[in-house]
Amino acid sequence: MAKKKVVSIEERIPKLKQARKKKANRRLIFYLSLFFLLISIITYLQSPLSHVKHFEVEGNYFITDGEVLAESQLTTEYNIWQIDFQTIERNILKHPEIKQATVTRKFPRTVQIELEEYIRVGYVKEGDRFYPILENGERLLNQQNDIPKGDAPVLIGWNNDTYLVEMTDELRGLEPSIASQISEIHWLNDETNPYKIRLFMMNGQEVVASIRNFAQKMGVYPSIIAKLKPEQRGVVHIDVGAFFIPYERDSEELQDVSGEEQVNESER
Repeated sequence: MAKKKVVSIEERIPKLKQARKKKANRRLIFYLSLFFLLISIITYLQSPLSHVKHFEVEGNYFITDGEVLAESQLTTEYNIWQIDFQTIERNILKHPEIKQATVTRKFPRTVQIELEEYIRVGYVKEGDRFYPILENGERLLNQQNDIPKGDAPVLIGWNNDTYLVEMTDELRGLEPSIASQISEIHWLNDETNPYKIRLFMMNGQEVVASIRNFAQKMGVYPSIIAKLKPEQRGVVHIDVGAFFIPYERDSEELQDVSGEEQVNESER
């Protein structure tokens, strides 16, 4: 039977001391590293290195970057890690033209603001000035223009807010390709039919329509125009039925553009 080597306690003590010393050194290094890391973080947060340096504004067309930043109340004095994004978003949404705002942090020192503006559905003419009107029916009375910008139709004669709000709601649902063809929309204020309106189109045609279901009924306008000769100009009626009256005609007949039989002017 082989003899087992016996190690005395005196021989083991130096090794135990060395192992304990290494363990203590590792623990000390860990705590020192953690301490200096915390000091570095605190120093960084208190220094200008943690302040916002850049702003990126996206999605704005009518509103300038400066207006957005003014509403947000953001400055380069803000610590990028201590920004209350929800408060900033609420501040931005106070601007009447902004529909939605999202604020995010972009490493290392940039704040990104993404916007969605309300659509401008028209310009309301009051006196000799034109005021933008948004899809929610709000008029921007602080933005008067001598001439409309051409990005939306001009609304003339709309002195009744009830019908104006209904009209803007219909314009919001209108196909952009059709809306871009409208130059002017006149409220006729007809005593027998207060919803009656007259449109002047970019191609020289006129359209008589109703505010009610306007967006839906205007959907047939492109197909109506497609049935006319290029040189024909007149009035397209889509308020009751669908028919076309040329400005100059040799007969009393109206051109029915709904696919049904032609109707006589006296039957209209």
